[in-house]
Amino acid sequence: MLKKMLPLSIRKYLLMSKRQRMHEIRLTIWYMPFIYICLSLFMVAITLYLDLSLEVSQYTPDVLSMDASVTRILVSTLIGGILTLSAFTLNSLLVVLTMFSGQFSPRMLLDFISDKQTQHALGIFNGSFVYVLLLFLFIGNSKKEMFVAAPVMTIGLAFLSSLTFIFFINHASTWMQVHNITYNMKQVSEVMINQTLKKDLETHRTTEHGDTMDQYKQNIIHVSSRRSGYIQLIDFQGMIQRAKAENLVIQLHYKVGDYVLAGNEIVSIWGPDTKEISTNFYLDFIEMGHKETEIQDLQMGIHKLAEVAIKSLGNDDPKTASNTIDQMADLMLTIEDHLSFTPYLIDEEGRIRVILQSEPFDYYLYRGFGYIRHYAKDNHLIITDIVRALALIAESIQPSKHQDIWAFACNTIDHIEREVIYELDKTFLLQEVHKLARLTKNLEEYKKIENKFYPSANENT
Repeated sequence: MLKKMLPLSIRKYLLMSKRQRMHEIRLTIWYMPFIYICLSLFMVAITLYLDLSLEVSQYTPDVLSMDASVTRILVSTLIGGILTLSAFTLNSLLVVLTMFSGQFSPRMLLDFISDKQTQHALGIFNGSFVYVLLLFLFIGNSKKEMFVAAPVMTIGLAFLSSLTFIFFINHASTWMQVHNITYNMKQVSEVMINQTLKKDLETHRTTEHGDTMDQYKQNIIHVSSRRSGYIQLIDFQGMIQRAKAENLVIQLHYKVGDYVLAGNEIVSIWGPDTKEISTNFYLDFIEMGHKETEIQDLQMGIHKLAEVAIKSLGNDDPKTASNTIDQMADLMLTIEDHLSFTPYLIDEEGRIRVILQSEPFDYYLYRGFGYIRHYAKDNHLIITDIVRALALIAESIQPSKHQDIWAFACNTIDHIEREVIYELDKTFLLQEVHKLARLTKNLEEYKKIENKFYPSANENT
């Protein structure tokens, strides 16, 4: 009943899991300013206690003391000054967000808003404004003649606000530089891999195809989604423990980040005895919402990088696209180093309990570079950069993934119109393809590709 009385903007947080709630709160622009405002209330109480109750003016040098009229003028003046700085900062923030949305990707707005330095700057402005406003309210009618803590704290906060203003302008101008944008986006995905996916998935994954209890598939139960939305979060640990307790195998038909309609078959369950199980428990392990989140969705981080490259191609900015391709290559290397691609999750006893949708390495290659090459079309320079990035990956990655990389590169080259490509573009492209062929041990296949680009020369020889 109490939840229904709360505003919808607050009620939605109460309906989320704890993990989702903390993630969403940290992405909001009011989270950090709210903390600073609470801190400012505490500072106002301390200031008034020092000046009005302890009367510290009796124990401090006269140079630090101010009479009541001067203190009121100082505080009232700084109210307007701090408010002006805060308003200018918010205006700068809106300009930056608008530019990002139009020039790069609307998905980047959350990255800038959730940036800790941005939130601390806004928190300092709002906290300082609330502090001087409340302080003026309490000392306005005070009969106290001398103040020490109030003017010292007010001047200190004004000085801090001025420094924060300079810092924020520098931070915004630095953050929106393209190489910093793509690097930060890649870092967000790498942190998610190291701190979330390795904990949620890699600790339970197995490379061996163990007992999936296929003999009990005649007892299979198909569970449909109760609502439409994106799969935002899956409690794999809880699902494994529940399946272990009931001796079941759970197969998921969708991945985190997929959109599911109400009534779609989302989970299949089988085991020796499925008559008494409650399917609602397993649906409760899957959290759904109206938008995608990056808690467990690696694809979203990859898509954000790809969108920056695609937008830059549309804006005739090939250097930005090339920089994004380099960051994408580094992210692919991190994915291969820290994630295994088996769909089987086991319990503590080594029994398979959850079967995921398969996500092989070439799936991530397509999600990353595939979108970029589609929009690159006949931009041979970008295609060459993609092949160059694939060669860099092949040089550092395990040989087991070499064939996937080579197949993706060949598929990319097959769609180039060889009749309209410039000679130097052709030369540099083949240089990168040869390097990739050498690293992946596909030199014979490279000769076939070279013959397609220079058919007449090879016929004469």
